[in-house]
Amino acid sequence: MNNLASKLLMALLPANQSIFRLTIDDFTLEELTGKPDARAEIEKALGKIERAVGTEIEATAVRPSIFEAFKQLITVGNALLYVLPEGGVKVFKLDNYVVKRDPSGNVIEIVVKEQVSPLVLPEKTKRLLKDKGERESADGTVDIYTWIRRKRGKFSVHQEVKGELVPGTKGTYPVEKTPWIPLRWVKIDGEDYGRSHVEEYIGDLRSLEGLTKAIVEGSAAAAKVLFLVDPNGITSERTIANAPPSAVRSGNAKDVSVLQVDKYADFRVALETVNRLEQRLAQAFLLTASVTRQAERVTAEEIRLIAGELEDALGGVYSVQSAEFQLPFVRRLMFQMEQQGRLPSLPPDTVRPSIVAGMNALGRGHDLNRLMTFSQTARQAVGDETFAEAVRGHDFITRIGTSLSIDMDGLMRTEKEIAEGRRQNSQARLMEQLGPEAMRQAGQQQITAQQKGAS
Repeated sequence: MNNLASKLLMALLPANQSIFRLTIDDFTLEELTGKPDARAEIEKALGKIERAVGTEIEATAVRPSIFEAFKQLITVGNALLYVLPEGGVKVFKLDNYVVKRDPSGNVIEIVVKEQVSPLVLPEKTKRLLKDKGERESADGTVDIYTWIRRKRGKFSVHQEVKGELVPGTKGTYPVEKTPWIPLRWVKIDGEDYGRSHVEEYIGDLRSLEGLTKAIVEGSAAAAKVLFLVDPNGITSERTIANAPPSAVRSGNAKDVSVLQVDKYADFRVALETVNRLEQRLAQAFLLTASVTRQAERVTAEEIRLIAGELEDALGGVYSVQSAEFQLPFVRRLMFQMEQQGRLPSLPPDTVRPSIVAGMNALGRGHDLNRLMTFSQTARQAVGDETFAEAVRGHDFITRIGTSLSIDMDGLMRTEKEIAEGRRQNSQARLMEQLGPEAMRQAGQQQITAQQKGAS
């Protein structure tokens, strides 16, 4: 389970890499800028926002909480995330919340149960608890319920203690930017909750547990050493029981035997079944080491191919997490950063985030591959010189840098700086070819011609 949760974490929240990209369609871009070739500059600006959100994810250390949420999804199929306003994520297990969805899977209602110290409650709530006979103690806890409901295009939220409203807890959230994110492992239409990965393999897990228990108990019984002495023989039981190692005693070896459990064949059948079950479960939980063939030369490409095939088995899971975890998580982070003034406010109908990690890995890395494929194909078709004349080199390099998530500010020269550099290089080469005296004469002739023209 830890292995599968780790792989999910690295696939859905890769380290030092943006999990999303901001997109804008060509028609909107041309309508806003009036320039059909302005995409490079727009993408560079959007890349800054992407890196800012990525830095926020790294700085708030959300991965340990997300890792715990993935383990909950694998075992029970459900978990609830709460994106904290000050940064970070809180995870609620299935025994601490309930959720109601409509037939399309949209969240309608969530109720969350927490236990808090009465000391952190508002004074009005403390007086209410005191009136109801509750003692204010640093060691005691009280149940507090958070009620999130969807109505009129927004989520309304408030908290209750002992059936009474907690002052200052009422609020609303936009539907697409709520901090409450209920997760499911497998989406089942018409059901409020998801199904877990363990549920799909519960038969193999139970069989493996039962066979392993039988083998362990049988092995313990077989490991017991019990000497049997013929009661009609000349060897005494006391002699065998009290003799230390390497001792010399009188007796007949035929009078003594060792009890053996003749179950080797049965244990072998059970062990082979266990091995087959372990191999199937290893594939289900993406343990690539157990399914790699045993050979002296196993190429890296073969290992990558096997890993890719195993990853493909979780394509549906990646799709669900992209829609129900990554996208809501990114939207909420961007919304909080906009509210705190750390991000510019983007028009919601113009610029949209799209997930590029996990199943939807169609982001900047793939843009780079397409750019390089386009470059190689075009060069082979028309030649380097024609390609250089047809393509805007400055914009092309800018797009490559953006695809690699590189901050291009201050790195690239402007068109004016490039032209000035070319002029200086041309003059330097000319001076090297003609010599200083020729350049001085050429300059003098140019000055004389300018003076004649002025006169």
